[in-house]
Amino acid sequence: MTVEIPVEADWDRAPNLLDGAQEMTLTAEECDLAYWLSAVAQGTLRGRARRGHATTTPDHMREPGPLRDALVLELGNRSLAESRAVSVLSNYVIGAPGVVEQEFFVTQVVDEARHALIFRDHLTDLGVPAEGLLDFIAEQGTDYTRRVLNPIAEFATSVVRDEGDFIGAVAVFTIVIEGVLAPAAELSERKWTLLDPAAAEIARGASIDEIRHLTVGSSIVREHLARCPEYRPRLIELIRRGRALWDELPAEEFVLEREELFQQGMGAHAELLRDYEVFPGCRLLETTPKQRYDLAERWTDDMAEVRLPYMGIPEAVELIRTTR
Repeated sequence: MTVEIPVEADWDRAPNLLDGAQEMTLTAEECDLAYWLSAVAQGTLRGRARRGHATTTPDHMREPGPLRDALVLELGNRSLAESRAVSVLSNYVIGAPGVVEQEFFVTQVVDEARHALIFRDHLTDLGVPAEGLLDFIAEQGTDYTRRVLNPIAEFATSVVRDEGDFIGAVAVFTIVIEGVLAPAAELSERKWTLLDPAAAEIARGASIDEIRHLTVGSSIVREHLARCPEYRPRLIELIRRGRALWDELPAEEFVLEREELFQQGMGAHAELLRDYEVFPGCRLLETTPKQRYDLAERWTDDMAEVRLPYMGIPEAVELIRTTR
């Protein structure tokens, strides 16, 4: 029996992350455990469940130098972030108010754990030894974990576990954490398309999942506000707290570190990238690290301008809007 795969979970037909997160509407009821077992496990992951890609890594990505260093740093830190998401979201499974929400967050925990797996496994494709891989990732990302991941994870966990606010925790994860990180993930896919098609496929698969996470999280918040409009002040307060915390974190420092390495490395592949546009009208070779970072920030604002009014909190757009 052939399983019919919905558009948003189909590898070839799913939109990119930015379009999907802004244009699609999915609910927890639609994206239940049965949906995941069919649409995701038998659709998105077909042929890519173990490695996250179905292509090969170019030889030049194994050569020592800044380009390889940039991807090693990116994959390591993203693997750490996804592992921390597993820990945080496990509390959402415990705190879910009903079976529908519980099932959805069970699937999201699996998604995030798989992302951590495929990010770290691709490090071995780049020549990082499999033996001691977890220690390598942890050591490389010590500062990132301490200065970025720990504070934001502790905040999200405290909202659901200590404050007992499941909806607020969903909003924090959807709006503040994934809403800010998702554009950088989209940029990653576009950056590596020609330089490392395997890395680009890995990013593509993770982005397909993130569309589901962002849209379902938004629907959960929207539905709760429709039922309980008196919750709005509390929600705005949490978004304000989350954004204030995020603004204190040195995320830009870590992103620019790897973008500087990428800048140094991509110059050696100018012929391969000669006509490649990171977005229409802008050649990747003509961008700078800061311009790429600002582009991801702009995409964050674009997503907020669509998702927050959909949730029913248009006044929160200014709270999330980035400053450049």
